Amino acid sequence: MVLQIDRRSLVLGGALGLGALALPAGRGLAQLPRATGFTHNVASGEPGPDSMLLWTRYRPSTTDATIRLDAEVALDPGFARIVSGGSVRTGPYRDWTAKITVDGLRPGTVYWYRFVAPDGSRSPVGRTKTLPVGPTQRFGLAVFSCSNFPVGWFNAYAHAAARDDLDLWMHVGDYIYEYDSLHDADPAVSRTVEPTNAILTIADYRLRYACYRADPDLQRLHQLAPMVAFWDDHESANDSWEGGAQNHHPDKEGDWNPRRAAAMQVYREWMPVSDEPWKAYPIGTLATLYRTETRLLARTQQADLAPLFKAADPDAALKTFRDGIWHDPSATMMGSTQESWLAHALKSNARTTNWQLVGVGTIVGRTLMPTDALGWLRRDATAKTISNFTDDIRASKAGLPMWMDRWDGYPAARSRLLRAAQQADADLVLLSGDSHNAWAFALSEDGKRAGVEFAGHSITSNGFENSFSADPLTVARGFVATNPELRWADTSRRGYMMFDIRPQQVSGEWLFMQTIKMRTTALSGSHRMSVQRGRRVFAT
Repeated sequence: MVLQIDRRSLVLGGALGLGALALPAGRGLAQLPRATGFTHNVASGEPGPDSMLLWTRYRPSTTDATIRLDAEVALDPGFARIVSGGSVRTGPYRDWTAKITVDGLRPGTVYWYRFVAPDGSRSPVGRTKTLPVGPTQRFGLAVFSCSNFPVGWFNAYAHAAARDDLDLWMHVGDYIYEYDSLHDADPAVSRTVEPTNAILTIADYRLRYACYRADPDLQRLHQLAPMVAFWDDHESANDSWEGGAQNHHPDKEGDWNPRRAAAMQVYREWMPVSDEPWKAYPIGTLATLYRTETRLLARTQQADLAPLFKAADPDAALKTFRDGIWHDPSATMMGSTQESWLAHALKSNARTTNWQLVGVGTIVGRTLMPTDALGWLRRDATAKTISNFTDDIRASKAGLPMWMDRWDGYPAARSRLLRAAQQADADLVLLSGDSHNAWAFALSEDGKRAGVEFAGHSITSNGFENSFSADPLTVARGFVATNPELRWADTSRRGYMMFDIRPQQVSGEWLFMQTIKMRTTALSGSHRMSVQRGRRVFAT
């Protein structure tokens, strides 16, 4: 038994295929309070050389009961050779989700796993793979970000899941979005997210994850390989920080702390992640992969330039800010504890692994708005849009970044990060998302090379193409000409990044989906760039 549904319930979910999810309501399995059994497939994460975290969700017919699930791990999909497993309890206190870490596995090995319920029913079978040990000649990694359910289909997930050259998924944030069902929704796509309101409570967040995880392509992705994942802002609220968020209004929505706590709790319930706030994953002698936390635990509030544009002399106000408070060393993305951990880890691991692959939620590369941007806007651009771009250009002329929510809004923290990599003599490769568009940065600090950054485009979330009518090539050339660290950009297409990691080279490829408005894995193109070991700049 994988799923049991009350006859009176309308079944809409990944377990029942595309037709159900494509219905106008678009409501997922989350909307089925009577659904029982293994409702959301399986997933794995937190890979190690000899261990793996396994995830599932099982809801019994008796809803107030705590139940035990047994996990089985085998060397074959038929489970003739079961080699590991364990037992875990779950109940309504954690929305019937279950996670267990199994040990005693072999490095660099493919395993098959499943869960067994008290009634003897079994979950779908998942496939996972442990990390290698020792000399490693190749590792395949896919990186995803910004998957907004009502905007379009998760075709990038489907394309990645169909590949046979990837060992691990990494999601660098905005796995879900907190907005109401009308925000950014495309009526032509007919994917209505649940609940329809902006999510605020534990129940809201649980229903939102249940809706996302009903998507068949996302389920398939999780079922086939382990994922290293961490949150950015939309898993809680837009532009969140330790003490609040742009999209949280205390006068209407109450104190921030309960919402923040709910977002963190439910993320850890529904995702194949441990409760460790940050972590390093050794990939043999080839690389060390890091997941970081830059949102809810220690990030200080973003600077707000809006009042400066309203000053009697905006240019003077921007200059004063640029030369003063912008460089405040107390402004932090990670907090001192995580900064210290990462600096020490880079120094230690750079001696034993060739590449240091650091996943971060937002872009590190410096990005100014080109002065030509007003000419790129659509003819029907609203007065607010024109005003926003005008302000961004004014800030750019003062040497200030487009968005203060990125790392270049925290220049002292950015410098500490890049100097830590330089002091460790690390071959640094940053993997980021958040912007919805694709970028490649050659990073520097104190006039010296510090590493490269592959910044990923979104799975579905709208990018600059919603604001600009100009040729995307013109837009890209304008951004590259304006920003010395920027080597390449694409501001118009959706997709994901794929990395081919080898001892002397990391090659990154941005893959662009032909469309997200219908379900297809067709590509419209790709772009590949690489960095050689010891160079810390993109190959030409």
